[in-house]
Amino acid sequence: MTELAFEPHFGITEELSHLESSHDGKRPFGAFEIAPLESMYDLESMLRRYPELHIRYSEGPEADSERGSVDTESGLELPGISVNPLQPERWWFRPVADWLARQVCQYRHLQERNPQRFPWVLTGHFVGRGPDCEPLLKNVVPIARLGGGAISEAAERYERRFDAGKGPEGRED
Repeated sequence: MTELAFEPHFGITEELSHLESSHDGKRPFGAFEIAPLESMYDLESMLRRYPELHIRYSEGPEADSERGSVDTESGLELPGISVNPLQPERWWFRPVADWLARQVCQYRHLQERNPQRFPWVLTGHFVGRGPDCEPLLKNVVPIARLGGGAISEAAERYERRFDAGKGPEGRED
């Protein structure tokens, strides 16, 4: 696969250029000591400035640079890491904060099952879609991790504003 160099074409300007990207998925990302986003307001403000942001639950950028994403059913290594977009789709007419709360909560169970996992915000180059049609990114640049305050706010909003856990056949509990 051709290696792509990180180019800050996502609207992330010089203020984030000090962050190190992983060009090949094997090299460490460098320090991830960015102050966490502690509120949904902070997350939404960042998204308004940088619309190409995504969220991922994992053990963090360092761990992802070492092992990447694998399709657990087939065992195939994916060409990028799986993420969820933070930018609402065009058909979304509800508040942006509702979309963000839903995206933050979609994979919250991964952190509940493995406390080493945490939600973090990132950007990178879109390289395809995973088996669940999720975006796959390469040349990832970590932006921030979500703090407990933001996660709690998202969970509260998600439970209040959505019929959380309901699928096409009713409850999925």
